[in-house]
Amino acid sequence: MQVDRLDHVNIITDRLDDTAQFYATLLGLERRDAPPPLTPQNAQWMHDAKGQAILHINATDCPRTFDRPVEPGAMTGAIHHIALTCSGRAEVMERIAAMGLTVQTNAIAAIGLTQVFTTDPNNVLLELNFFGD
Repeated sequence: MQVDRLDHVNIITDRLDDTAQFYATLLGLERRDAPPPLTPQNAQWMHDAKGQAILHINATDCPRTFDRPVEPGAMTGAIHHIALTCSGRAEVMERIAAMGLTVQTNAIAAIGLTQVFTTDPNNVLLELNFFGD
């Protein structure tokens, strides 16, 4: 057995449309309806340029196979952040400014990495990683 890659991150929200729009606007992810039996009103999946659904965004009333209490808008608990490897740092910084988001950057020169930190409408901390960009 081996892990091949991270498949997706699931975000439970009471702001489904705002959250999907946030990821479409900031990261250019493509918004698609989740497959049945989920509905467009309770689940949107955000796809990367390769067509992979990397973020599953579910409304609080969305049925879940493994259900447990969640508190939309709270800090992300034991999960500190979601990190995404990205390209086009200047464009993302322009989008962050246009969206009026709080941002913090960090450079790790030894590996040619610039990290850009911001939060989504649900207070999920994003780490956007730009290598050599």
